[in-house]
Amino acid sequence: MSQHSPGGIMIVLGTFIVAFMLSQTPLPIILEWWRPEFVALFVIYWMMALPQRFGVGSAWVLGLMLDVIKGSVLGINALALTVIAFSTLLMHKKMRMYPLWQQAIVVFFLIVLNQFIFYWFQAIAGTIAGDFTFLIPAFVSALIWPWVFVVLRSIRRTFKIS
Repeated sequence: MSQHSPGGIMIVLGTFIVAFMLSQTPLPIILEWWRPEFVALFVIYWMMALPQRFGVGSAWVLGLMLDVIKGSVLGINALALTVIAFSTLLMHKKMRMYPLWQQAIVVFFLIVLNQFIFYWFQAIAGTIAGDFTFLIPAFVSALIWPWVFVVLRSIRRTFKIS
């Protein structure tokens, strides 16, 4: 029988607070497009690690919070995070078996999906012009995935979250 940490949900929420802070940290204008999608990365990790405790509904709520924090059209991030959470749920058992570099490739495509959904709806709303610089965060997110994975896994193991 596995031990459940009584404060496990608080630890997971704490990691998302860190993800929200990282997503809003001021950067110079030239580096703004190079910001990884931290909230999406954390959603992918927790969906992959704890699909029974962290679900698609949680991703939707986090997406709504991200919409409010970023000031974007309400529901766009919620939809995008829900889609990548569901996609991760469908393949979480396979992703666990992949080495980190293969997981990073899958994460790249999940973040590309996230970015396409977000910017497609932004274009429909008429709030953003279209070019392909919005895919840069997918490359950066895939590059930092191994570190995000290792840090979140060590947090999960340290606090015995299962």
